[in-house]
Amino acid sequence: MTDDFNIRDNLWNPSFPFHSFISDNLIMVADSFDLSLSTPINPGPTRFSDTVGESNLVIDLMFLHCGSAELDRHFILPDYCLSSDYAPLTTDIPIGDKIVQSTKLSVVPGSDQEKDFIKDVISNLQVLNISNIDSVENLKFVL
Repeated sequence: MTDDFNIRDNLWNPSFPFHSFISDNLIMVADSFDLSLSTPINPGPTRFSDTVGESNLVIDLMFLHCGSAELDRHFILPDYCLSSDYAPLTTDIPIGDKIVQSTKLSVVPGSDQEKDFIKDVISNLQVLNISNIDSVENLKFVL
């Protein structure tokens, strides 16, 4: 999981003097997906300011699979910003020579199987409890 989280914190930027409970919440959410904050191999800013007096920031983060020996670090690539003020983050993902068997299932359009599938979807949608969704804001809260 990687993104510009727009959170300044001394957990990932030792030169920033403060810690935020929002960071703790982010760490807890990541942990619920078995992800942990990755430490960059080359620590440094991830956003570079072009405004005089404004400091560069560490606000782009990467969370990787907890306890993984192969996926435990990432790189910040400040030389690859190009026209952006953000440095790309990258990690190496090892791919083994293992063959993974997979199958693809499809439903023929217009078939009885497709009609049964659509009926099944409709019947499942009809039993959803939507009584507490009375506005767009509540819909966003439910999702």
